[in-house]
Amino acid sequence: MFKAATFLSAGSELLLEIMGPGLVGGLLLPILGALPDALLVLVSGLSGSKEEAQSQVLIGMGLLAGSTVFLLTLLWGTCVVVGKCDLGPGREAVDVTDTKGFSLTGTGVTTDVQTSYAARIMGLSVIPFIIAQFPKMLKTHHGQRLAMLLALVVSFALVLAYCLYQVFQPWIQRRKLAYAKHKHVISGILRHAQMQSLGRLLNDDGTPNEQVIRKLFRKIDMDESRSLSRAELHALIVGINFEEVDFDRTDAVDKVMDDFDTSRNDVVEEEEFVQGMRKWLDEARRSVPVGGAFSSKFIHEYHERTRQEHDELVDRSDEAVESVENPGWCIAKAVALLLLGSAAAAAFADPLVDAVHGFSNATRIPSFFISFIALPLATNSSEAVSAIIFASRKKQRTCSLTFSEVYGGVTMNNTLCLGVFLALIYFRNLTWDFSSEVLIILLVCVVMALFTSFRTTFPLWTCLVAYMLYPLSLIIVYILDYVFGWS
Repeated sequence: MFKAATFLSAGSELLLEIMGPGLVGGLLLPILGALPDALLVLVSGLSGSKEEAQSQVLIGMGLLAGSTVFLLTLLWGTCVVVGKCDLGPGREAVDVTDTKGFSLTGTGVTTDVQTSYAARIMGLSVIPFIIAQFPKMLKTHHGQRLAMLLALVVSFALVLAYCLYQVFQPWIQRRKLAYAKHKHVISGILRHAQMQSLGRLLNDDGTPNEQVIRKLFRKIDMDESRSLSRAELHALIVGINFEEVDFDRTDAVDKVMDDFDTSRNDVVEEEEFVQGMRKWLDEARRSVPVGGAFSSKFIHEYHERTRQEHDELVDRSDEAVESVENPGWCIAKAVALLLLGSAAAAAFADPLVDAVHGFSNATRIPSFFISFIALPLATNSSEAVSAIIFASRKKQRTCSLTFSEVYGGVTMNNTLCLGVFLALIYFRNLTWDFSSEVLIILLVCVVMALFTSFRTTFPLWTCLVAYMLYPLSLIIVYILDYVFGWS
């Protein structure tokens, strides 16, 4: 299931790069992103007798609750920690400046105002839960099926509304598109250095080869001024074949300068170049298998992966679709990845649900808790790793993208995945008895939506609030179900 989610993500991002924001980015890709979760929810109550479905459907609810809580607590808090920068006099994070350590009030992250809009949309996505739970709140069984049907209709209506919002306001999609561009710049320069017969960029122990990096610097430094100007960086980038992606060279130079020029004097000095290349190589090593990072093909493998990963810096100048060479090959590759991911998700969803159910029976651990903790890791790990890498860039724009993606993932959980779950309940005539589970979803979503909708700066102490909500959710469910007998 993890590989299925990875293939779907890679295929979706590649298709977005070719087609651009709009109908594909707004309608198709959000649904594909939620597909693994939706399939797991679907098969949790689809097979077997009504009694078996009633016992297994709790796994689907565990996944729903677990994914939402995981994204808004553990992942959200971790993104604040890795993305933190010093807070300036205006209480905004200063890009790429982290000198105050783990000061709870002096460091934090800042996002743009559009990210707070995504948080408000996420807050509205809990409406179907409230509708489905309404008869339980009134302590009556009358109208329960009508409430299920109404919640089902509202769920899919919200999915459609959210997709249409992305079609007509495609700022999230345009941000995602920009990540491919910058990552190709990084991998292209690394590959260029390797191909110029300057030597291997990594030593045998996996550390950056500083001698080769300095050779590359001297080769780029045409005027021997011991610093690289924008013109010299532009000449380097023009001389590199970036294959499928046609870059705006000026924007690419701006990105390299932004990454390397830490002194902000508009030139890259030798030590800045060495440190910048070290950072790029460390980031590249994290993107390839452990063994591959020490092989002679390391840079080639990393360059290949940059066509599928979209996890780098983005600036306002990026927010446009650029031409792509060999679109036919790219489309074929994207479709193959999407089909492979969909087939894997469909094939392994049912066995995974059976495994959770069997493990629950063998250990006497309620299946809800197993699915709450374990299944979100299978379906959200690739997105979580990408989000953490984005946030670690320590820029307002990358943090904005990171948190927008988190809120978007929760929105699709609360609408599309819930809609599939409600359809199971309604058409199989199962019992809706998930009061404690719904309560923690509402609690976490409402708290985090209110917390993030009306502010754009989050000091480091806010990660503690998010972290505490995770164990609190499990404790609440356990107390309500097994002490007070809610379910």
